[in-house]
Parts: sequence; structure tokens; C-alpha cells
Amino acid sequence: MTNVSAILSVAVRASSSTADTLERLAGFLAYLRRLDPRLPRTVWLVQSGGVVNSLGNGIVIPFIVIYLHNVRGISFAESGLALAIGGVAALLAGVAAGPIVDRIGGRNTLLLGLLLQSAALAMFPLIREPWEAFALLALEGAGTACFWPGQSTLLTRLTKPDERHSAYALQRISMNLGIGLGALVGGLIATTSDPRSFSVLFLLDAATFLVFAVILSTVKEPLPDEPEPHEAAPEGYRAVLRDRNFVALLCLNVLFVSVGYEVFALLPPFARNYADVSERWIGFIWLANTLLIVLIQLPVAKLLEGRRRMAALALMNVLWACASLIVLAGGAWFTATAAALVFVFATMVFGVGETLQGPTQAPLVADLAPDRLRGRYFALGAMSWSAGGIFGPLVGGALLGWHPYAVWPIAACVCVVSALGCLALERRLPNSVRRTPRPEPVTVTPVTPPLDLAPERL
Repeated sequence: MTNVSAILSVAVRASSSTADTLERLAGFLAYLRRLDPRLPRTVWLVQSGGVVNSLGNGIVIPFIVIYLHNVRGISFAESGLALAIGGVAALLAGVAAGPIVDRIGGRNTLLLGLLLQSAALAMFPLIREPWEAFALLALEGAGTACFWPGQSTLLTRLTKPDERHSAYALQRISMNLGIGLGALVGGLIATTSDPRSFSVLFLLDAATFLVFAVILSTVKEPLPDEPEPHEAAPEGYRAVLRDRNFVALLCLNVLFVSVGYEVFALLPPFARNYADVSERWIGFIWLANTLLIVLIQLPVAKLLEGRRRMAALALMNVLWACASLIVLAGGAWFTATAAALVFVFATMVFGVGETLQGPTQAPLVADLAPDRLRGRYFALGAMSWSAGGIFGPLVGGALLGWHPYAVWPIAACVCVVSALGCLALERRLPNSVRRTPRPEPVTVTPVTPPLDLAPERL
């Protein structure tokens, strides 16, 4: 009798444990269903092309300065100047990109940008002198000027207002998934002892732009909203520049890019030349950043629903300041593998900040812009990225060559100032755009089975 009781007790505990496990699994599956952004098929198609394209960019981006400096013998200052010239070209071409988007649509402008960038990357193996790097990065910058406003306008027209933060979060996921995997591949291919290995990187990247163009050609872009009959004709950039809140957001974004993305783009040459980190580890550093973003971007986007947009951007800057100080500590106190591990942690902190920007900034621009001027709004937004792409490499590259450890505390201080600017701008924004919209909950009407099919009561 005692044995029977013990067996029954074990069976009850096992049954209870199984029930708890199934309940937790059901809860986890329900959580995953809530993360589903429920976006149109065309958005997923665009993002699939973005993954392929970002894979190629990830193969190249961490190694451009290493290629120019370590392989072609171009100084850090000249390499930074080359990147800055690319930003200048994107800035100047962006003036034309806005009207082009409003005239021929986001998809067609994006196609043009892809072809320009592919041509530039395919010729990168020919670089021998600084002026050649200047010319090709200028061509690539012109393609970038078409790429971002074209893609942003296309995504905006493919989605409803309460879907946009999810669409841009998905864009950030696809971009970072591709870049992370690409950086890993690039780290396995690239070696400064064999210049031909870098030629492979650039040709692979050029091919991915063409693949994205083929995928994009299957997407049909909806027509823009027609203006009301009484509405005045569009005034071009003058109407956009009268939007003071948008102009302030542009100025803040220049700081975001300069001391965020562009300064962190200097981490690979800093790690390689001042902390003795290998090319393979550089690939893993980028992979850690991007995989983190892929894993947490949708949960963060869901968490931001109903929350203050500018507060999220302020927190982003605080995280970036912390990441810069972690890089400083890693470079000052460690070398080789130990330094690489510290840099991995720094890029992950930086990545958490990135996940706050994707679902916040671009949807805010879309909400501020009337549809007839949306191309110009996004073009100026892309130009602010280009302006950051000028100042960041120009100043950061010179600092890296002069005193590499000065880059990171200066970046941290500017990030703190930028965070304060975000909170100041929030007070001026209309109440209708201050918070990320909450999508309407999806309700499922229960279906009552016919009477003759209902289970019998025991």
C-alpha cells in the first residue's frame, strides 16, 4: 500500500510539472504571437531584399578603413577624408533625391540608388591612390542619397500609420541580420597580407545590390495621396524647412550619426591597430552587435508602443555614451582577445540603443510629413545622416590618427548633450506625434459549434 501511494504521489507531481511546463510554453507562444507585426506581404518582400543587400554591406563596412590604410597605404586622416567626401556627395545629391522621390516614387528612386552603389563597390579593388577612394566613395554617396529616402517613402506607402513603427523595426532587423552575418563572413575572408581577399569582399557587396534590385522590381508601389482641391501646390523644400520641429530633429540626427554610428565605425581600425585585435575577432564584434538587435528589436518595438518617442531617443544617447566609455576602458587596459571581449560588450550596449531609434525616428518623420512632400522630408532626413557621415569620419579620423584615446570620451560627452536636446524638443512637438501609436488589438470572434457537434456533458 505504501508503494502504491508513493507511485501515485510521483505521478501527481509529474503530471503537475508537465502541466506547468505546458502552461509556460503556451504563454511563451502567446507572447511570440503578440510580437507578430502583421505587416503586408510586400513589406516582407522588400525586407528580404534588404537582408541580402545588408549581408554585402556587412562584409565590407568593418573593413573599408582597414583596406584603405593597411592595404593601400592611405593615412587615417585621408581615409577619414574619403568617408567624409562620400558624406558630402550624399548630402549634395540628397537635394535632388527628394524631388525625384516625389516625382517618380520611392521604389524607382531606390532602384537608381542600388545601381549607383553597385557600380561604386565593383570598382573599389582598383583603388591605389587617395583620389580614387575619394571618387568612388562620392559615387557611392550619391547612391546612398537615393537609397534611404526611396526606401523610407516606399515603406511608408506600403503600411498604415499604426504599422509603421513595426515596419521600421523590421527594417532594422533585416539590416542588422545581414550586416552581422556579413561581418562574420568578411572577417573570415579578409586578411591584410592578401589584398585580393578585399577584392572578393567588394565584388560580393556589389552583387548584393543587384539582387536587391531584382527583388524590388517585383514590388508595386501604391500611388501617393491626392491633395485636396483647395490645397495649395507643394512649395518644395521651403515648405519643409518651415517645419521647425522637423529641422530641430534633423540637427539632432546629425549628432546621432556623427558621435554614434560614424564614431563606432572607427572601432574596427582602433581595435586592429591600437588593441591588437585580429580581423576574425572584428567580424565577431560586429556579429554580436547585430545578432542582439535581431533578437530584441521586435520586443523593444512592442515595448515602445504608447511611450514617448523623444524619451526613447534620449535613452539611446545615454546608452551610446556608456558604450563609448566601455571602448575607452577596453583599449586602455586590455589587448588582443581580452580587448575584443570588452569591445563585444560595448557594441552590444550600443546595439540596445540602436533598437530604440528604428521604431521611433523614421515613423516620427513620416507623421510630421504631408504625403505630397514625404520624399523631400525623407531626403532631408537622409541628408542629415550624410552630414553626420561628414563630421564623424572627418573629426574622428583625425582624432584617431592624433590621439586614439581622445575619440571615445569626446563622443560620450556629445551623446549626453544630444540626450538633453531630445528632451527639450519633446516639449515643442504636437501631442499627436509625441508617442508611438498602439495598434488596434486584433479580436477573434469565437465560433460556437453546431448543437449536434457540441461535446456531451458527462
